[in-house]
Amino acid sequence: MQLIPTSIYLSALALAASGAVQAQGVITIGHVAATSGAIAHLGKDNENGARMAVDEINAKGLVIGGKRYKLVMQAEDDAADPKQATTVAQKLVDAKVHGVIGHETSGTSIPAARIYFDAGIAQISPSASNPKYTRQGFNTTFRNIANDEQLGAALARYATGAGKARRIAVIDDRTAYGKGLSDEFIKNIKRGTHPSAIVAQQYTTDKATDFGAILTAIKAAKPDLVFFGGMDAVAGPMLRQMKQLGVKANFMGGDGMCSETVPKLAGDAMADGQVICAEAGGVEPAQQKGMDDFRVAYKKRFGIEVLTYAPYAYDAMRTLVDAMQQAGSPNPALYLPKLAKIRHKGVTGTTAFDANGDIKDGMLTIYTFRGGQRQRVAVIR
Repeated sequence: MQLIPTSIYLSALALAASGAVQAQGVITIGHVAATSGAIAHLGKDNENGARMAVDEINAKGLVIGGKRYKLVMQAEDDAADPKQATTVAQKLVDAKVHGVIGHETSGTSIPAARIYFDAGIAQISPSASNPKYTRQGFNTTFRNIANDEQLGAALARYATGAGKARRIAVIDDRTAYGKGLSDEFIKNIKRGTHPSAIVAQQYTTDKATDFGAILTAIKAAKPDLVFFGGMDAVAGPMLRQMKQLGVKANFMGGDGMCSETVPKLAGDAMADGQVICAEAGGVEPAQQKGMDDFRVAYKKRFGIEVLTYAPYAYDAMRTLVDAMQQAGSPNPALYLPKLAKIRHKGVTGTTAFDANGDIKDGMLTIYTFRGGQRQRVAVIR
């Protein structure tokens, strides 16, 4: 019997251990949202949705191209600030992430998109709705919700149709999201059945707290509807001040103010049915059970209700991983062509992208609030 020298034996053990480690690779996906600041609650909602997908994928076991992987999410905060967003984007690129879910807002997603494009990394935003985001000519840029053109058109139709608005005042917060949505809404009102319905237009910021001057000017125009392009953190206090100043009008906006944070901030200033908002997403009746099940699982996991886009962040993460599995590789250069042509069935419906990276056949959901609770009015395309 020939004895193996101890040094050779230990070297063999080291190689075996090294091989065991290499048998399971690591895929890192970045997630970026505003998890600090005025809309941190919405950013955390997005992050939670993406994290749920990561946990479920790892629990099931992830195999790509015959190799086992662990999925890791690197969560970053851009505070809804465009400058911070580009800094965070570069940080993720330097960390060599395999893809990015985010950013949360249009104002941060648009500038970050070039950084990911230059690095060849896929980016799927589950909540940025400004059309410019996917129209910069980047083949790395995608979103799985409807954009502001669709949202603005739907809200305009509803305002002058079922809402019977004939005198509309518009306020936007000058962000890429707020201005973009307001511009689309105005454009669609002007080419609709009541083109002269816009009677006032005012501006604020996403950090403002005093709306006395603009609401006084709006009151003089006697609107029956105030349209606001902005987020819930501003919408709630604005409703309070509308009541204080005697501005008796309905209040309409997009997905940024379509959370149950609005009635909490507005308090008794918000009447039942006064607020109408649209979420740039929605599911048809046949898919409702999947969404309901997701909401139950989300509450069990985090102890809170879904606010807005957690299901879309969840589906964005799973769609990205699906593309990697179809390509047999987490290498963006290999999976990007698969992502562009994907048809992923998720809790929000089927995710498929057009030539720009926009969701095909995006759904929209119209909501109102009664008793402080959000109630669905209709799901439309």
